[in-house]
Formats: sequence, structure tokens, C-alpha cells
Amino acid sequence: MMLQVLAVGAIGAPTRLNPIELFLHADVVVEAVIGGLLFASVWVWMIVVGFVVRMALVARRCRTYEAGFWSARDIDAYQQEQGKKDIPTARVVAAALAEWRRSTAGKTIDREGTRQRLAAAMDSAVTEESDQLARRLGFLATVGTVAPFVGLFGTVWGVMDSFFRIGAQQNSSLAVVAPGISEALFATAIGLFAAIPAVVAYNRFSTQVNGFETALFRFADRFHATLSRELEQ
Repeated sequence: MMLQVLAVGAIGAPTRLNPIELFLHADVVVEAVIGGLLFASVWVWMIVVGFVVRMALVARRCRTYEAGFWSARDIDAYQQEQGKKDIPTARVVAAALAEWRRSTAGKTIDREGTRQRLAAAMDSAVTEESDQLARRLGFLATVGTVAPFVGLFGTVWGVMDSFFRIGAQQNSSLAVVAPGISEALFATAIGLFAAIPAVVAYNRFSTQVNGFETALFRFADRFHATLSRELEQ
């Protein structure tokens, strides 16, 4: 009802392009395509806002944790205090300490094997944290790839419907063809409207996740070197 009221308010100005009027006058298939694309666009922006907030929060927590970690005199005590928080770096440390305790529990310690297991445990933890951050980015890639083709499908369908009207009315004047063509092309425009932000966000966020993963690997390598020196003692 609200869309119809807005469209009626603009009928007196036919020289201005009205997206709401185009949507209401479009074929039901084109309307379904446009509605689906608009829903995808809204979901894309929800993911964008959520990722920006989470990435900023995670980065700040990791910086604070690492600053305290390297200055802590007792790593176990510091980990017990900070490890329960939602901090990816803390979970990497937890994986390393758990493997350290298992590998050094016996009377005889296999130093080289312990180093390899520590590296594998931390690498696995880093990869898992990166996957958790990038979990919803696949939807952005899907929308960026598929949305233009979905919009093009709506356009093709709308053009076909316009030609059908021409045949039914036996009138090929521009006044008969133009409205249907405009409504059909609107579907392509909405497809691009959904796809362009998704592609830009996906590329940007993928770079951020890769940078975050690299930072975690650097931390893991540094901690691995510290534990390796402990093995030598």
C-alpha cells in the first residue's frame, strides 16, 4: 500500500524516472527478480556493517592481548586471566600451551617432534580463526557474481513481455514499447546495485582477513621460537 501511494504521488511528473512506479508496473516475474535482488542487497549491507564492527573489535582486542602477553612474567597466569575472552590470539596461545603440556608430560621429550606438533597446532588455530572471520564473505562473492545475471534474466523476461504486448496490440509505437523496456532494464540496474557493493566489500574484506591471518602467523612464529628455546633448556 505504501509503494502504491508513493507511485501515485509521482504520476503527475512523467518526465522523471520513478523506481517505485517502474517496480509496480513491471511483470510479476520482473517484480520477483527485483525483490530478490533488493533483499540480497540489504543482506549484503548487513554483512558489511557487521564485519566492519567485528573486525575493528577483534583487531583492538588482539593488540591489547599481545602487548600484555609479551610483557607478562607468567604466561600461564596471563592466559588464565585473558584466555576466556573472545580473542583469536588467546585461542592460538591456548592451542600451543595445550600441545606443550601433552608433549612435555613424559619423562623423555622428543624435542623435534614437539616443535613440529606445536607448529601444527598453532597453524591450525590460526587457520580456524581466519575461517571464522571470513565465514560470511562467501555470500558477498556469490551476490557479486550472480546478481548481474539475475538482473539480466529479469531484463530479458521484461523485453520478451514487451514484445508480446506489441504483438497483442499490433502497435509498435514507442509509447507501447518504452514502458516495458524501462521496467525490464530496471532489473539490470538493481542487479548492479546489489553486485557492485558486494564485489568491493568482498575484495576489501578478503585483504583485511589475509592481513589479519598474516599477523596471527607472525605472532605464532614468535611464540613458537620462545617455546623452542624452552625445549633447549
